[in-house]
Amino acid sequence: MIEERPLVVATDETVLDEILRVAAVAGCELERAPDLDAARVSWARAPLVVLDEDTARLPPGLPRREGVLLVCKGTPEARTWEHAFRRGVERVICLPDEETELAGAFADIVETPAEQAGLVLGVVGGRGGAGASVLAASLALAADREPGGALLVDCDPLGGGLDLLLGLEKTPGPRWPEVKLAGRVSAPALASALPQRRHRGGSLPVLACGREGQGPGAAALSAVVAAGRRAGRTVVCDLPRTLGEAAAEAVTAADLVVVLVPVEVRACMAAKQVLRPLSQLTARLGIVACGRSKSASAAQTAGLLGPPLLASMPLERGLAAAVERGEFPAKAGGPLAAAAASVLAVARREARAVNR
Repeated sequence: MIEERPLVVATDETVLDEILRVAAVAGCELERAPDLDAARVSWARAPLVVLDEDTARLPPGLPRREGVLLVCKGTPEARTWEHAFRRGVERVICLPDEETELAGAFADIVETPAEQAGLVLGVVGGRGGAGASVLAASLALAADREPGGALLVDCDPLGGGLDLLLGLEKTPGPRWPEVKLAGRVSAPALASALPQRRHRGGSLPVLACGREGQGPGAAALSAVVAAGRRAGRTVVCDLPRTLGEAAAEAVTAADLVVVLVPVEVRACMAAKQVLRPLSQLTARLGIVACGRSKSASAAQTAGLLGPPLLASMPLERGLAAAVERGEFPAKAGGPLAAAAASVLAVARREARAVNR
């Protein structure tokens, strides 16, 4: 939490309303002053000062300082630049076209980037009904018990909703497509607004798809993923098997994409079709083989597909029935939890190797 708030001096009510709206989206509390005389007390110590054109036209009565923005409506006129120069403005921001830049300036005040960027993981089923959503939720819950926490993001509008899987269907909070974001997003503000699944290690924010409407847009999903990574969270994306523009953005950003494949011939054939478009977007792919077969092993399954085997997950007795009852996860030490731990360990090891 910041000790000093950005200072806003604006008399144009329309511009002021827009500044307040953008600050609210960024999770940034503001200090407002009606005029420059009232702003004198906080002028020097405020981490950021935002002026409107009416205020910038007034004769300079306060010392020059860094971190002054001028917000105007539409394209600035020549006199706007003159006022900005006289006032020592660092940047002129035009609304609505440069709303992202203003949100970013507020987010920089609120949110200090984590010492270590978070991981982005994608999970997709090699065939329908493989259990990818269950694995994604398990990964997110496991990661949320670690420093930095996690964020679970539903990227499949036809998946039925991750909130339903986690028993959050009646919990208030935004879902896709209600979340319409772009550019810089404050991870703490987003996480506090979302439904959260409580567990022994904390509380996992979940951004699920709604029962109706479209899934995430590409810009919105990219903004959410970037915010989570910047805040040091592990962002787990539950991906559809048929990639749209938004899911493709998540795959490109991911440190690792996990393909869950049952150990069976038909599943391998289906997974080959899923892997083809994935491999065109990223080489950071891995296989989790689930179930058992008399004719093939987990290693053979991965060998047929190409990407390395990350974990082998035997069938977990009672898991399907537990999920149907809304009891998730079923066993803290079962095969599902073990597979999630193995995938996280591999992802973190690979990330450390890249950052050396």
